[in-house]
Amino acid sequence: MTVTHSIFREAVLNGALARPEGLSDATGQPAGRRFDVYRNNVAVSLTEALATGFPAIAKLLGDENFRSVAGVFLRQSPPSSPLMMHYGAEFPTFLQDFEPLAHLGYLADVARLEMALRRAYHAADCAPVSPEALAAIPPENLADITFQFAPAVSVQRSAWPVHAIWAFNMQDGPKPEAVAQDVVVLRAEFDPVPHVLPPGGYECITALMAGAKLNIAAEFGTDASSDFDLGTLLGLLLTSNALSSIDVPT
Repeated sequence: MTVTHSIFREAVLNGALARPEGLSDATGQPAGRRFDVYRNNVAVSLTEALATGFPAIAKLLGDENFRSVAGVFLRQSPPSSPLMMHYGAEFPTFLQDFEPLAHLGYLADVARLEMALRRAYHAADCAPVSPEALAAIPPENLADITFQFAPAVSVQRSAWPVHAIWAFNMQDGPKPEAVAQDVVVLRAEFDPVPHVLPPGGYECITALMAGAKLNIAAEFGTDASSDFDLGTLLGLLLTSNALSSIDVPT
């Protein structure tokens, strides 16, 4: 019997399946036991990689539950890249649709935040815009300027206190309150940091990232909240090296 690649891979990722028939080593000897060892090592390695990429989720679920969930996930979503830093990109969606964890609705958003932090960590570097560069723009031109953002920047809207849950588990933060939170991930230096956005901040940043002029993006912010403060938001972006360029109309 010839063992195809698909049969071999399915058996490697699913410990409930019998080992494929006809396995042999380089000398032609039966390799069933070697396959069992290899299968176990693959499952352990992928589970560890998932726990490394999603430490808050691993802590929230506990070791035994996380390993069980990871076992289901790795069978459904085997690695698509040899670079393990990319492994788990589908995990947030998996958690969202995983019926046994439906009562923990916040898990998927916490996983999305952790995935955003990982992507920000590996994002390309770029020279940031300085606060002085913005201050040097003539006031009559400010309304029409647009920004380019650093590759590490991302925003997330959640119906859950996603930042507070992450901070409670990863930074010994205070107990989360039952409020929705919008988050921006910024990388001022080497390590990315999630920040809770104030009311209107999400609307303004998403507009700016889509290429809107500053005055239009500010309107999105004020329409969302009368307390929106554009100056505070711009200060956060500038001091966190979130902007890679300012386009000033001529």
